[in-house]
Amino acid sequence: MGPSLRIAILLCGSPMPLTAEKYGTYGGVFKALLEKSAESLKGEIPGIENGLEMTSWDVYQAEEYPRLEDIDAILMTGSSFTAYHDLPWIKKLVDFIKTVLAQDRVRIIGICFGHQILGRALGLPVCRNEGAWEISVTPMSLTPTGKRLFEASLKPSMLSLMQMHQDIVKVEEPELPDGIENLGSTDVCRLQGMYKKGKFISVQGHPEYTPDIVKEMVHVRTEMGIFNKEMHDDAMNRLWNAHDGVAAGSAFLRFLME
Repeated sequence: MGPSLRIAILLCGSPMPLTAEKYGTYGGVFKALLEKSAESLKGEIPGIENGLEMTSWDVYQAEEYPRLEDIDAILMTGSSFTAYHDLPWIKKLVDFIKTVLAQDRVRIIGICFGHQILGRALGLPVCRNEGAWEISVTPMSLTPTGKRLFEASLKPSMLSLMQMHQDIVKVEEPELPDGIENLGSTDVCRLQGMYKKGKFISVQGHPEYTPDIVKEMVHVRTEMGIFNKEMHDDAMNRLWNAHDGVAAGSAFLRFLME
């Protein structure tokens, strides 16, 4: 790839009202993250801060997709939808990801729901995690590959990301297909990310989320009865802990430049 990176952000859902007021779509949220990440890499990759061309594509309502010849990478966002359901737009998205996986130039980044859609396209099991949620800033233990890619600085072998999920790609590391590597794990979710050199990188967490975004989601979901008071209070107590979103975003950009 040249110094310019054409990244198609596949919008798999809409942010909540306060987040939408600030960022518009999740495309705006990821634009903010990747611009910060590129700025942090400008000494390592000269010109990267001026080389990002990001476009957004509504795949869940308009079902619009980019042409592969016009892009270098796709990034699938999170979603309130369920990755293992067979809604027509979800099946269309899975088929599109299979098409991308079948070629060798355009690369894939998957975030939360996007991580799960990638797993589904790879033929891996995606399911509800026996009622367990991961919410707010959560540290994960990194594998050797995860340590190399993320260059985590909080603690040795650890990376902290915002989390907001109950579904998982349910695969233990020895069961991963050849060439696919696990990036990290927590007690709740053993597969926190996937990587295949030159093909894809994904995380179950949300490097793009800020404390304000998660605060809004926690409050709304508590009012809806999805989270109880204990879950709400626990999430809020960890909300402002340091997290490595920019480190993860930088890893995504390094991956695209490999």
